[in-house]
Amino acid sequence: MGAGVRTVLLDALFLGALIGLASASGTVDPAAQSPSASGTAAQSPEPLDQEECKPDQYGGTFEAERFVGARFQDLPGFTRAVYERDHALITPESRVYASLPGWKNALGAVLVSPSMQGAHFTMTMVQLLEDSEAGRTLKGVERLVFVLNGTITLTEVTGDLGVSGFAYFPADTPGGLLSAGGARMLMFERVYVPPPEDQERPQFQSGVTEELPNVEAPGEVFRLRKLLPSTWAYDFNVYIMDFSPGEHLNVKEVHYNQHGMMLLEGKGIQRLGDKWYPVQAGDAIYMAPFVPQWYAALGDKRTRYILYKDTARDPLLRL
Repeated sequence: MGAGVRTVLLDALFLGALIGLASASGTVDPAAQSPSASGTAAQSPEPLDQEECKPDQYGGTFEAERFVGARFQDLPGFTRAVYERDHALITPESRVYASLPGWKNALGAVLVSPSMQGAHFTMTMVQLLEDSEAGRTLKGVERLVFVLNGTITLTEVTGDLGVSGFAYFPADTPGGLLSAGGARMLMFERVYVPPPEDQERPQFQSGVTEELPNVEAPGEVFRLRKLLPSTWAYDFNVYIMDFSPGEHLNVKEVHYNQHGMMLLEGKGIQRLGDKWYPVQAGDAIYMAPFVPQWYAALGDKRTRYILYKDTARDPLLRL
């Protein structure tokens, strides 16, 4: 196939993805209509450093708000969800909630698990009802939670966590948290892999995303915050990454690390292997080792996503 033909095919593929994204967004978020449809003039997005963390910041990740204007009952069998050998896109209309073993008044939708090719962690959307309480982790399992909505109370320390708050519980610790009024959170769990030789062991961590420093990422334009220390003690990390509209990853990544990701705000195009997916807030993605991956932010608001990454361990140490 000649270079000119390949270029035309790629342009057509990318245009089709853009049209698909515009179509999907128009049915889900009426407030994001174009100026011609809404009758209002387009406004330039504010710089990222002027944006504030609002209590409903991640409302796009919840079903009730995510589906305003959508009529999935008129589309029998329709879903944007995709499962491939080396990646998966799990969209909100396809989440399945069930009781979580050992938890009180809580439901969970498992978005990533070791039943997927190459995965050695779980990523679960957790809905805490009123008067809820987390169960203990399994033996040897560590846990990190990130609050999407509402407030949780940690039993390890005195204090509450609201939107954008997070807590990390090392393996074989209680991992206790409560919610009196209800909350939603994203949870990552995995079997802990000890560091080599006599390195330090991980400690309980908690904080708020906006209070963390931006981490320099040479060659990239996104803003990066890491929820856990970058030391040998921790065998994974969770990143919060922000993109202004039009920004994209510079590196087209192919690596042995695996990812669990959820868009918290915004929309864009996600490349996975040889597929290009329109994605938006609420979409969850699994990326197996060595799947080609790339992201570009679209629209007039920032993209923010949360990303799990296994780190600081020899790739020969596989579970």
